[in-house]
Amino acid sequence: MRRKVKKIMVNRVVAVGLAILLQLAVFLAMMLWLSDYRRWVQVVMTVLSGISVLYLLYDSANSSYKISWIILILAFPVAGICIYMTFGGRRLSRSVRKKMFRADEIIRSNLWQEKITFETLQSVSDPGAAMSSYLNNTTGFPAYDNTHTEYFSQGEAAYERMLQELKKAEKYIFLEYFIIGEGVMWDGILQILKEKAAAGVDVRVMYDGFGCMTTLPTHYERTLAAWGIRAKVFNPVLPVLTGRVNNRSHRKLTIIDGKVGFTGGINLADEYINEEERFGHWKDCGICLKGEGVWAMTVMFLSMWDSQTGERENVSAFRPEYPYRLAGGEGFVQPYADTPLDTEDVSENLLVNLFQRAVHSIYIMTPYLILDDKITSSLLCAAKSGVDVRIITPHVPDKWYVHAVTRANYEMLTEAGIRIYEYTPGFIHSKVYLVDDRYAVTGTVNLDFRSLYLHFENAVFLYEPTCIASVADDFQRTFPQCEEITWRKCRNTGLRQRLIRAALRIFAPLM
Repeated sequence: MRRKVKKIMVNRVVAVGLAILLQLAVFLAMMLWLSDYRRWVQVVMTVLSGISVLYLLYDSANSSYKISWIILILAFPVAGICIYMTFGGRRLSRSVRKKMFRADEIIRSNLWQEKITFETLQSVSDPGAAMSSYLNNTTGFPAYDNTHTEYFSQGEAAYERMLQELKKAEKYIFLEYFIIGEGVMWDGILQILKEKAAAGVDVRVMYDGFGCMTTLPTHYERTLAAWGIRAKVFNPVLPVLTGRVNNRSHRKLTIIDGKVGFTGGINLADEYINEEERFGHWKDCGICLKGEGVWAMTVMFLSMWDSQTGERENVSAFRPEYPYRLAGGEGFVQPYADTPLDTEDVSENLLVNLFQRAVHSIYIMTPYLILDDKITSSLLCAAKSGVDVRIITPHVPDKWYVHAVTRANYEMLTEAGIRIYEYTPGFIHSKVYLVDDRYAVTGTVNLDFRSLYLHFENAVFLYEPTCIASVADDFQRTFPQCEEITWRKCRNTGLRQRLIRAALRIFAPLM
């Protein structure tokens, strides 16, 4: 049965791909048909290229991102403009923007910074307090000091805790994921969701149309609805050339009664808990919040749900009673969402500022290392200032071309004293950033352009919570499992390979 379902899903991908290729073929045929008017076509394409370049120069997007597109458009005007319109733009349609601005209204009307927490933060003059204020001012998500945190260094451990907490749900369960895939992991969760929905618990699931195109059957939301589970597909993929395909919801949230929340790099599919081996051992991470900080995650989900369904719920009715202090809730946590709708690159700005203010160490785990000028400059400057900068990337890649770009950055980074480690057991999907063993960011944010500029993301900023020791321990346990890539090893790479990597770096922002 499962093999049949997979065949249907593959056929769907093929059908969508063929439809898009057909549209491209029609466009190219029209260009050939107009070959008799080559001079005028060339004039028109030159004008369009000029307009596109001027638009990019005027746009507030990242400079590295804009330069790559400008090179592509000037080198291949027809193809470059078509590809940019489909995959490069950050602008959504007016209707989509209206929906998402509605989401922002919900966030800002249902979240507020507690006065006592704000005063405590203000009394602390260090990077953590400054970054917390930045997040609150730009995203509307406040900091909390009465939230317990638990960090998981493996997807398997996070999954087991999720099952335990899901079974305790009494009022509602909200799930939002980029990928949900049928298999052992989803079956275990789905069984609980069915039981809870039958018992009257409000169960809702949102998943990305592109992320689940090959992992779930068509109209799977109807299957869930038959079990009493409300479901919504974010931005369904249509067989047409449109920029709507560009902005995906890469978020990952599990929320239970507004009291327990999970996020991290883990999607709901078997490879994330090593039930299915795809690229060697899959290392991922997760974090569980208990307490008032979960309210920010709840509003995060409900604001997106409202924007996609058009429902007008009383969001405040979902807020549970929180005790002011919870045992083990030391430190501050700040869940936040990042959106491509504005000109504020929240996640990048947060990381760059933390890197620039680092005193002792910067440790990073990321599946992709596609850097722009701002992040590169902050890391290089920190390393040259004596900060211990270490980056863990996969040894076994999931996408060979992205891994080639990742490795293209090694020589420049190691020359400045940054230590690069490749996780030899397999693929590392964790997104963790640890600074001075005091501050951390973990969630769904990769170090690549799509994650930082084009996708809807979420993460948690951690400012000296109890779980920081677990995050630091995860790094210390992972380093010995890695192969260190030194500057000398980078220099020993063949000329042909180095030239390919140099070329890939030019177009890295497009990946």
